[in-house]
Amino acid sequence: MIPIKNSIQADVAIVGGGIGGLMAAIAAADAGARDIVVLEKAHARRSGSGATGNDHFMCYIPEEHGDSIEPVLAQVLNRVPGMHKDPSLVRAMLEESFYLVRLWQSWGIDMRPYGEKWLFQGHALPGRMKPFLKYNGQNQKKILLREAAKRNIRVLNHHPVMELAAHNGHITGLLALDMGADEPAFTLVKSPAVLLATGVSHRLYSNAPTPAFMFNTAHCPNNAGGQALGWRAGAAMVNMELPYTHAGPKNFQRCGKATWIGVCRYPDGRPLGPFTDRSNVEYGDVTSDIWNTAFTDVLKNGSGPAYMDCSDASGEDLAHMRRAMKDEGLTALLSYMDEKNIDPARRGVEFMRYEPILHGRGLDVDINGETATKGLFAAGDMVGNGCPGIGFAAWLGWRGGKQAAKYGQTRDSLPDPAANDAILAKIDLLSSFHSRKKGAPWQEANFALQRIMDDYAAVGPHGIRSESLLNAGLAYLANLRAETESALMADCSHTLMRAAEVLDLMDCGEVLLHAARERKESRGAHVRSDYAFTNPLLADKLLTLRKIGPEIVVKWREKF
Repeated sequence: MIPIKNSIQADVAIVGGGIGGLMAAIAAADAGARDIVVLEKAHARRSGSGATGNDHFMCYIPEEHGDSIEPVLAQVLNRVPGMHKDPSLVRAMLEESFYLVRLWQSWGIDMRPYGEKWLFQGHALPGRMKPFLKYNGQNQKKILLREAAKRNIRVLNHHPVMELAAHNGHITGLLALDMGADEPAFTLVKSPAVLLATGVSHRLYSNAPTPAFMFNTAHCPNNAGGQALGWRAGAAMVNMELPYTHAGPKNFQRCGKATWIGVCRYPDGRPLGPFTDRSNVEYGDVTSDIWNTAFTDVLKNGSGPAYMDCSDASGEDLAHMRRAMKDEGLTALLSYMDEKNIDPARRGVEFMRYEPILHGRGLDVDINGETATKGLFAAGDMVGNGCPGIGFAAWLGWRGGKQAAKYGQTRDSLPDPAANDAILAKIDLLSSFHSRKKGAPWQEANFALQRIMDDYAAVGPHGIRSESLLNAGLAYLANLRAETESALMADCSHTLMRAAEVLDLMDCGEVLLHAARERKESRGAHVRSDYAFTNPLLADKLLTLRKIGPEIVVKWREKF
């Protein structure tokens, strides 16, 4: 049996040391929480999707946008990442975003790297409001970690969380895997308030450019930890049937498509979309934000491939683009392009659509980041009813951290999480993986899961779903889970962590399959052959699923 090496208590426990998690920790401390612990799978100095930088922060600044927030809100909600979200949640974020921009600036994160003026560029329709502030996020993680240290916040690096403890609908603590050595051990945390901030999830579907290399990802190579932890603890999930697909340079997965200053073009030079025919430093080419499937569509119909063409950009604009890519953390991409003499001024760069990910899909939260399970909060890209991205992660972490601090101060006595059934069951299961001398590695289970999702819950418009396919997927997934639990082997703390991630991904796959079966219509990337139409009665509703005991409770709710 893997031992419990350490048991601690905290007013607030935060799962994930990325942008959302560190902002939550800082806010909780400022709100009066005395004992805060952050549990991070990697190392908090360079972890999460903002590990090496970002250069777009969604916000509303009155002196730049004018007195009315409505035009900015409209632009955010009409983008693909902003669809199927709660408008009131996005509005609240925009209303408080300028405070966070100034706060980050005061801490030393350069929110005005191009002079005294706030600079808004990219991800916008020509002539419309631009919601994204250009900033330099290269050192944002280092600075946020420094602010956390000033507040005496404990950070346990190499401590991925395996399970949450809940009692009568209230959080009581969590179980983390101590990966400080090859031989695994557990850390038990007793806490009345837990905030999940594990970020975007990959590896549920096959990696689009390199199926055999699962960690070639546009974001941090996270898994479904936060979504699955919340699901098992009784939180509601939302928008899981509508996974998001990002786009960028072919084969070399990287975010930052709005940082490129160019035009998406067909091979014969025609613009892919109607929004621009020349490079534009202010707006970029918003085509792929509106026509999300463009780069796959042109391959399927034979008119492609599609290229990002920067050849008409001025030398000044290209220098600006290169600087912004460094701010975004794209130094590996820049180094590779320099090494291979790939000059975007002389040759187009082919773009592609990446695999479906759980980006802005996951836990259903209220305006303070609290889930349906009392004391359980969430922030960042693993929240399903708010916009993904750095600005929203910072805001909801900040807001959720303050609320978690208040909640943690109201509950005095808690049941011991060491006696919690879910905790004990997870210890037994992971110990069985580690004790086996023969068995299958975690990669086999992960690849098998991806085949099920690719075949039976494919993402449109080129992937089709149906009741019979989704039912088959659920049956195969149940078989895979049983086979995995009986045969998987993990010989060290690292492979044990990966094994637990695969189990979390299976939970998310199950939620997605159930949700896709319930959505009896076609909408966006969810295409049903047996329900080919889009039902207008569902336009202002969100589909949530919640596990209560052995039952899965499905509910349609109005957007708030």
